[in-house]
Amino acid sequence: MKKIIHTNNAPQAIGPYSQAVLTNGFLFVSGQLGVKPNGEFAGSDVKSQTKQSLENIKAILCASDLDFTNVVKTTIFLADMGDFAAVNEIYATYFSENFPARSTVAVKTLPKDALVEIETIAVL
Repeated sequence: MKKIIHTNNAPQAIGPYSQAVLTNGFLFVSGQLGVKPNGEFAGSDVKSQTKQSLENIKAILCASDLDFTNVVKTTIFLADMGDFAAVNEIYATYFSENFPARSTVAVKTLPKDALVEIETIAVL
């Protein structure tokens, strides 16, 4: 059985997918761009977009009665691997100990020409 998670405190899906799905004790959060709930980018730099992406994830976790301590895995997609250190700087303000597993990959392009997208898996 699965439960679809939705909050107005994060951007609406821009395609046929859910913000998150809760199933079998896990929350799978779809990739979040650095876009505000109103659909506008938080800024044109990777730090602003990373912060907004994580704020979107925070809102979705909150809608599921979870927080960042429940996160067990993240995947970060970067338009430019040269932004790795800047993203880490912001990421470290959301995850300070007992870090989740993580992968970071560079991709050719992201939706809306975003600079970063972060997806998450959390456990109840």
